[in-house]
Amino acid sequence: MNKVNLILIDGMRPDALMLCKNPYLQRLLSASAFTLKAKTVYPPVTLPCHMSLFHSVGPDRHGITDNIYSPMARPVNGIIEQLHGTRTTAMCYNWGELRDLCRPGIVDFSFYLSMSTYGAEQSTREVCEAAEKLLVSKAPDFCFTYFGWPDEQGHETGWMSAEYLQAVEGSMSLAERLIEKTKGKYVTILLADHGGHGRTHGALIDEDMTIPLIIHGDEIEPRELGQPVSILDIAPTVVRLLGCETAKEWEGTPLV
Repeated sequence: MNKVNLILIDGMRPDALMLCKNPYLQRLLSASAFTLKAKTVYPPVTLPCHMSLFHSVGPDRHGITDNIYSPMARPVNGIIEQLHGTRTTAMCYNWGELRDLCRPGIVDFSFYLSMSTYGAEQSTREVCEAAEKLLVSKAPDFCFTYFGWPDEQGHETGWMSAEYLQAVEGSMSLAERLIEKTKGKYVTILLADHGGHGRTHGALIDEDMTIPLIIHGDEIEPRELGQPVSILDIAPTVVRLLGCETAKEWEGTPLV
């Protein structure tokens, strides 16, 4: 049975990924199924995008259109709920609102460190360290690892600024650390939730709506994904890799 580590780098534009000069990137792409043209949901805002990623429905269904959580009037299981009871799960993150991506108390392992307290770069590095230890010592079947550094840097100095590209490069180096540490044991799904422009995001433009997606693992055929790919496809892909059933309400399509 596969295990899956889902790494999300907040606010990482595909063109930034290509421009950040990370030496690992081309080697990773050549050994992965990937697209630099996947689409997120509108509005391209962090919590709505994550709700759609985990629940495979759009904001018109889950009802979250900003970074303030409210329960769904008609609940839809997310990845964690769908795996609960049959697979072990973990979350490592540095943006507190992500605690609402699943029902309380059902994640087997969790690590959170606040960006507002420890800073975006330092907290992201510590999230990576915690995730690495967790993946090695506990080996959960599914782990969600979130890096908030590039999004915070984009808001501070602007998307595509030198400082933002440095945050993307640094986050990719941390992702490399996790991918290489778990090689042969995990399938890694690496993506962003949205892009950005200027010092913001949330508009119906390519800079905000287009995201990269990379799927890497021993059993994953290296290729460029040709079909239209949506952030809604991630949850069905995760549960299929783990040998579990999708929720009947999910609107995405498994990619592997």
